[in-house]
Amino acid sequence: MSNRTGWRARRRRFLDRFHAWAATRSRPATGFVSHPEPRSIGRVARGRQLCAGNLMFAGHLVEAPGSSPWALDPPDAAFAEELHGFTWLDDLAATGDREARATAQAWLWDWIARYGRGRGPGWTPDLTGRRVIRWISHAIFLLQGQDARAQEAFFRALAGQTAFLGRRWSTAPAGLPRFEALTGLLQASLSLTGMEQHRAPALAGLERECRARIDPQGGIPGRNPEALMEVLALLTWASEALQEAHRAPGPAHDVAISRIVPVLRALRHADGGLARFHGGGRGAEGRLDRSLAAAGTRRRPLEGLAMGFARLSAGRTSLIVDAAPPPAGRHSTEAHASTLAFELTSGRRPLIVNCGSGESFGSEWRRASRATASHSTLALEGYSSARFGKPGQGAAAERPQLHDLPRHVPVQISRTEAGTRFEGGHDGYVATHGLTHARTLELGLDGRGLAGEDMLLAMEDAHKRRFDKALDAARLQGLAFSIRFHLHPDTDAELDMGGNAVSVALRSGEIWVFRHDGTATLALEPGVYLEKGRLRPRATQQIVLSGRAMEYATRIRWSLAKAQDTPVALRDLTEDKDVETIF
Repeated sequence: MSNRTGWRARRRRFLDRFHAWAATRSRPATGFVSHPEPRSIGRVARGRQLCAGNLMFAGHLVEAPGSSPWALDPPDAAFAEELHGFTWLDDLAATGDREARATAQAWLWDWIARYGRGRGPGWTPDLTGRRVIRWISHAIFLLQGQDARAQEAFFRALAGQTAFLGRRWSTAPAGLPRFEALTGLLQASLSLTGMEQHRAPALAGLERECRARIDPQGGIPGRNPEALMEVLALLTWASEALQEAHRAPGPAHDVAISRIVPVLRALRHADGGLARFHGGGRGAEGRLDRSLAAAGTRRRPLEGLAMGFARLSAGRTSLIVDAAPPPAGRHSTEAHASTLAFELTSGRRPLIVNCGSGESFGSEWRRASRATASHSTLALEGYSSARFGKPGQGAAAERPQLHDLPRHVPVQISRTEAGTRFEGGHDGYVATHGLTHARTLELGLDGRGLAGEDMLLAMEDAHKRRFDKALDAARLQGLAFSIRFHLHPDTDAELDMGGNAVSVALRSGEIWVFRHDGTATLALEPGVYLEKGRLRPRATQQIVLSGRAMEYATRIRWSLAKAQDTPVALRDLTEDKDVETIF
């Protein structure tokens, strides 16, 4: 981190602490104007784990039965942030029994005693907004059985956090964190007596952010599908709160919701989960369904690209491709080098995936997960299609920006007699090797087969000279490449047909067979699946086609199709294990 960046961060922390201290000296709220319904839904299994003292946040498990979480030494800053954000209240409220309520009340009032006067690490605008939303949404659950003194402390702490948001929301990082801060401020201004003065600034700020952060196509600069879903959830929560208060959302607010909805529908797989790109996961269970329903718009998925992603679907199969350059500049700190990578889902079962975000597994996994090799696409050996950070540019050590991005990513989607065809390319390897990666994917009309072709091409004279130079550096042994197809860990894969094919069985009973044209070498190798809510990466497998580019044009054809005896439709009744119960 550069000295200038470090100074800014220290200054921001100092100002947050000062304004938190000052805000908690403001006039307290005296009660609720109205009791809103809970905005988010938690998981019963996780709530029971919390009651048992198993605290799993940001990839860490701390076992502390009977202890207050605030008395613990957090393993890292991410663990502390999740704890202070209070999203775990959703899980305890979903559990809903006497033990869950007692746990929630004990932890909340201990937080008030320790940090309610403006102290501690939880006083940032985004965390405070997240916390205020949960406190207000679950107020009935929290206040049941509490005496007047406890209720007074609750409302005093809420008022202090509201005043802090009124002072500091504009300093939250642009994007999802600022939407969290503004939604919390608006919710408090509508729900709490004595906080009405914050309503107009919150409404004006939300309108401004909707115009500035949601582009005309309904996307966000970071191109993270899960982050876009969270923005939609916040906007629908804010809209519902306004309607309950007999007020209308602003025009930019409504327009942002109507633009986001068709994008998210396009980025949703056949099983209901989101495509996992650029740091995003599949999304909290039920969050997308509820947000789409609350949005109240029936706009269909977009034709063409949605936030830079292409969607092909037929029958029970969905395929989503990253078909645009990755985010650039300050928006790229969470971005992945995933251009032309795809995911494929059959019915309720993911088949081809990307490894996912390593955010909760430490800095090494975070960086590895962003590399091209962690995605289902072609990568030159030792290179990603975009590079991470450059010495001397002051990029943060743990979250470097992307550099040397693909700039030209031409894409065409067309209908054919056989199905839907995607054709795309990128120039991410032109500067280093003189090679353009081109990819064609054709999904059959019935969704039972996918035909693919990957090419490495030196297209112009300058590119050919650069390729020749790279080939000379490799001592004319060719430029090594690998095409990876990461398999979901719930699949069972094995080499077949004397090592010339791979059979992949889904838990539904479907069998998919991967074949290739023999140009490259086929292998089935170990892989990892990085999944939020787990303590460690899940072991899985990956299909790998490897070879060497010796000419100006290298072509590899492959296919992935259901076995002929696989029925057109299956009753997929196999239950999934609850992720939160697996440590």
